[in-house]
Amino acid sequence: MKKYIDTGKILNTHGIKGDIKVDSWCDSVEVFCTLKRLYIEKKGEYTEYRVTKAVRFKEYVLVHLEGVDTFEEANLLKNKVVYALREDIPMEEGDYFIADLEGLPVINIDTGKVYGKIAEVIFGAASDIYRIKTENGEAYMPAVPEFVIEVDTEKGVYIRPIEGMFDEI
Repeated sequence: MKKYIDTGKILNTHGIKGDIKVDSWCDSVEVFCTLKRLYIEKKGEYTEYRVTKAVRFKEYVLVHLEGVDTFEEANLLKNKVVYALREDIPMEEGDYFIADLEGLPVINIDTGKVYGKIAEVIFGAASDIYRIKTENGEAYMPAVPEFVIEVDTEKGVYIRPIEGMFDEI
């Protein structure tokens, strides 16, 4: 499991005192605002930044990072992905990280048949969509309770597909 979870992207600067505007990739902007430290990766190394301010700004977050106090310093961080330590992100019982789904087998809960592995989770308008890499190509499945019965980040994603969902593979 990944130690660092990507939690957003720095879109722009905000003002002249080093604040940045971040697009939150967390479940909500409020979850992002609880983070006390963020990390930026460069060549496999993660640099820690203490968060001194994080407030909602429309659908984004305005953040001030300790040590980033000028427009010029903030501008150097533009378009960077920000990460948090897995243990710093508040989670409720039964929650999981999307990063933990990628590579998991997709298994029919009734028959045990393995259809393939999750290659990607796509954020759809109505629901997330799993792109499943199979032996014969790819399949797409909505990640809704009607199909996804159980998610076990150690063993796999257990599903109950409808007739025809995987006929082509």
